Amino acid sequence: MALEHLNIIVVSVIVFLVLVTIYLGVKIVPQSQVFVIERFGKYRKTLSAGMSLIIPYIDSVAHRISILERQLRDLEISVITKDNVEVKLQISVFYRIIDASRTVYRIRNINSALMTAASSIVRSAAGKLELDELQSSREAMNAEISNNLFSAAEVWGIEITRTEIIDVIVDEATKEAQRQQLNAERKRRATIAEAESEKRSVEIAADAKLYETQKEAEAIRVKADADAYAIRIASEAEAAQTAMIGAATAFLETLPLGGDQPPAPSPKAKSRRSSTSIPQKSGKA
Repeated sequence: MALEHLNIIVVSVIVFLVLVTIYLGVKIVPQSQVFVIERFGKYRKTLSAGMSLIIPYIDSVAHRISILERQLRDLEISVITKDNVEVKLQISVFYRIIDASRTVYRIRNINSALMTAASSIVRSAAGKLELDELQSSREAMNAEISNNLFSAAEVWGIEITRTEIIDVIVDEATKEAQRQQLNAERKRRATIAEAESEKRSVEIAADAKLYETQKEAEAIRVKADADAYAIRIASEAEAAQTAMIGAATAFLETLPLGGDQPPAPSPKAKSRRSSTSIPQKSGKA
């Protein structure tokens, strides 16, 4: 009876050890995490999502790291622009871990390190721009901050996904100066627009006068051409009429008068006729 109890205990212990060994050797990693495995306190490997096998009692899960995108708390950084205006930039930084081993073994407080690096990079980038450029070039500055911060955080196994300048905070004195400058700029633009409008009106009036003058000159030229053509046609018609009248007059002068007889032939003509008629008669005989 005691032997049976002992066998049951041994079997139970073996089953328990098997279950513990399976639990320690089989690791199921969630999709949003990675496991950092150590062997006797030294980094061994990183397990990605899914089921993995490790050596139980030798290997262990030292760190469970989330690889989801994270956001640093909003930073309010005081900067001095190129035109010596002090403003505050409110910055938001988004990042995620891409190499858990470097994040775990190279840096202790990743959020603090990123905030320090971001402050330095933002001050350097803002110092290259004037206040107006800083307010109107947020996209370009976001890209510059993101690229520089990405290079600084890469050594920690961090990927900077994006950075956003949420707000540019200026003091009341600077705001008042900006308002005055904006009003002066608006007045200047209004004056220029009015001058341009007057100039355009003068140009349009001059163009209209020139067009009217050109059309009047063209009308005068067309009328002169028409008058010249009419005079030429009338002259040609008059000349033709005069020529016809002269020809008719000459023809009428050659015609005989109605009561006159034709003139008698001269003796020389009679003799020529007589001489030509005698041979004809002799020929008939």
